[in-house]
Amino acid sequence: MRAHRSKSLILLLVSSVLALALLISDQYLPGLPLQPKQLPEAVVTLGDSTLSGEGGGHYVAGTNGEHDNWCHRSPAAPINQLRLPPTVTRINLACSGAQAEMVGANPPPGSAEGSQSKRLAELAQQYRITDVIVQIGANDDPGFSAVVNQCVEAWVRQAPDGCAGPLRTEWPQRVERMKPKVLAALQDIRAAMDSAGYTPSSYSLVVQSYASPVGPAIHPELQGLSGCPFLTTDLEWIRDTGVPQLAAGLRDVARQVDARFLDLSRAGVGHEACTGNPRTTEGEWFTRLTVDWQSLKDERRAPHAMQESFHANAAGYAQFGRCLGEFLATEEPKAVCLADEHGNLRAVPEHIAAMQAHP
Repeated sequence: MRAHRSKSLILLLVSSVLALALLISDQYLPGLPLQPKQLPEAVVTLGDSTLSGEGGGHYVAGTNGEHDNWCHRSPAAPINQLRLPPTVTRINLACSGAQAEMVGANPPPGSAEGSQSKRLAELAQQYRITDVIVQIGANDDPGFSAVVNQCVEAWVRQAPDGCAGPLRTEWPQRVERMKPKVLAALQDIRAAMDSAGYTPSSYSLVVQSYASPVGPAIHPELQGLSGCPFLTTDLEWIRDTGVPQLAAGLRDVARQVDARFLDLSRAGVGHEACTGNPRTTEGEWFTRLTVDWQSLKDERRAPHAMQESFHANAAGYAQFGRCLGEFLATEEPKAVCLADEHGNLRAVPEHIAAMQAHP
């Protein structure tokens, strides 16, 4: 009787330990309907124009102004440049002009497509999502597009302090105000994946920063309305101060949600708009000042006639996709996109990139 009781206690103890292990395990719980590991794999991108493919052209039907949807998703977008097995589905939810709220669970009324994170939750039931890549924040308090316009106005007025003068103080404050908004969006993404039965270690959440579309090494004949109407001091500030400070803010937010971080702040150096062949744009990874003259004839499309300006072009997206793909294939928590000896972007682990920058 005592032996039987001992065996019963041992079985009860073992069962309790197994149950506890399942509860605290970072693996999928058994019995979930549509367990993600049994579904076809997919990679998903969320965020704004830098992942939607703005500037890449040939936009997907329904995202080029139809029903006031200007998401501008392009076949040239980074997700379409990744080297993935043919069985992996590529899903681009990013939308040009998106702010953090649109990625989060409660976007403002009137959003063309609603919440990106809610759509992610639905997809996570249909696919085994292995990687979620997010690039967001520039359209929030930093207002990067507005800053570009401000800098163009400074060139027109030949303002002594340029646009950089007031921004030297304002910009760090804008980045700080942006951070909690991006954090909330990333937390909503985590919650969306949680709701579908995923655990943090069962997929890779990657936050990307932004590349500078312009730099001071532009051709003098293009430093105007023919390509890049910016003062040299402003070009220096955008590339060397504004974009790196934005990257630092996003790096901090990525750390708070235990996401991986890919720094693109130096990715475009030497390939900015107006730095390549003056006539053919060869060597440039970003569009120059671009006007869609046909759209100017249409009252509805006219406000978007210059939407592509200073976004990456197809060549740029191919390079960004190359770096992102290399990063996804590693387990590095942080990396920096830097050009190798052949001029191609590589994902260099952050600690190695720091050593190269300060030998």
